[in-house]
Amino acid sequence: MNKNIFYLSIVMLLFFTYKSGSAQSFKATSIPDRIILTWSADPTTTQSVTWRTDSTITQSYGQILVESSSPKLEKPESNEFKATTSSLKGKEYEAANYHSITFTDLKPDKVYTYRVGDGNNWSEWFQFKTAPANDAPFSFIYLGDAQNDIRSKWSRVIRRAFATHGDARFIVHAGDLINRSNNDNEWGEWHFGGGFINGMIPSIPSSGNHEYFRDEQKALTLDPHWKAQYTLPENGPEGLKESVYYVDYANVRIISLNSQMIVLDSNSLKIQAKWLEDVLKNNPKRWTMITYHHPIYSTAKGRDNKEFREVFKPLFEKYHVDVLMQGHDHTYSRGQNLPFGTSGKVGGPMYVVSVAGPKMYKVDVNPKWMDVFAEDTQLFQIISVNGDELNYTAYKASGEVFDQFKLKKKSKNSAAAFTDLRKTK
Repeated sequence: MNKNIFYLSIVMLLFFTYKSGSAQSFKATSIPDRIILTWSADPTTTQSVTWRTDSTITQSYGQILVESSSPKLEKPESNEFKATTSSLKGKEYEAANYHSITFTDLKPDKVYTYRVGDGNNWSEWFQFKTAPANDAPFSFIYLGDAQNDIRSKWSRVIRRAFATHGDARFIVHAGDLINRSNNDNEWGEWHFGGGFINGMIPSIPSSGNHEYFRDEQKALTLDPHWKAQYTLPENGPEGLKESVYYVDYANVRIISLNSQMIVLDSNSLKIQAKWLEDVLKNNPKRWTMITYHHPIYSTAKGRDNKEFREVFKPLFEKYHVDVLMQGHDHTYSRGQNLPFGTSGKVGGPMYVVSVAGPKMYKVDVNPKWMDVFAEDTQLFQIISVNGDELNYTAYKASGEVFDQFKLKKKSKNSAAAFTDLRKTK
């Protein structure tokens, strides 16, 4: 065979392997994609939705109505909202438009159906359910880092979580959703993995270190995809809005901190600590849970976030925070009353580190503070709240139960009593 033909054949083989393999292209079109629910206001009466199109679509809409199970959805009485549109373009990816709507004046605890589009190119109809106006039982999904091989190896975890509890009311993502900041293809993989789930169950994401890069002036910069694709509450401190925020759902306050800025910027540490104390001090909810990326106590060697711990741990304890949902260390660990690991002996915050993606580390510190830990295991967690009881279950990617515990509170101003459900079977 002619050498030139041989080398051309190899190049063509590699090209088609690349195109059909893990490096799938995620180019925008006129059809809405990357549809995702978040909250920017009260979950009982509003719902935000964000989606992407190519840059030719400059005006978009959302249509919504109460679900009646009738296929006659294109009705005159369906409520139409006009979207806010912004453009996003990077050096390595083409310009795309992101469109956002917050549906308002909704009724609590109702199933709604909606679609988004430009009037000609519409998405499918999706469903979601508004939050209850009063205390009511509900569950949600908590996922650690996705980060690497997202389409290939993380997708099955979020889908297994949905299959395990499809009626989850929201999904908490504890940072490092992707690996390389401002990489549109990786964000494409993340949205591909979540697929229609993201359009039905709202997300509560926290930013991690891999959502950040340093700009030409060496300033820490949050991936511009963040604000483009997530419509989040703007109740955080100035300069950190939509990466530091809280959401109240039923009898729970969920708080998201930006730990990347905490561990790398002393001024941000002070600002977030002051903001957090105000949010905790004026918290009317029975249960309080906080999500952030960098663990207070690390499971990996050389990852001691001392300043973060010294400032924030006293606040967690003083205001009886119940569960801390963390990521970053690519292992699983769970412990209460850190650093001693005395779950059940004295009430205190429960610290959890988990990982949903395939990147794994070894538990490389003295494990005495950890009541439970695991390596080389992809997991997801279902947390259920019912009045004064909270049930937590960690599942392996196979669906096998790995860890379980229960917390019970006498009042919102008290620490929760702990029961290890692994020992009661």
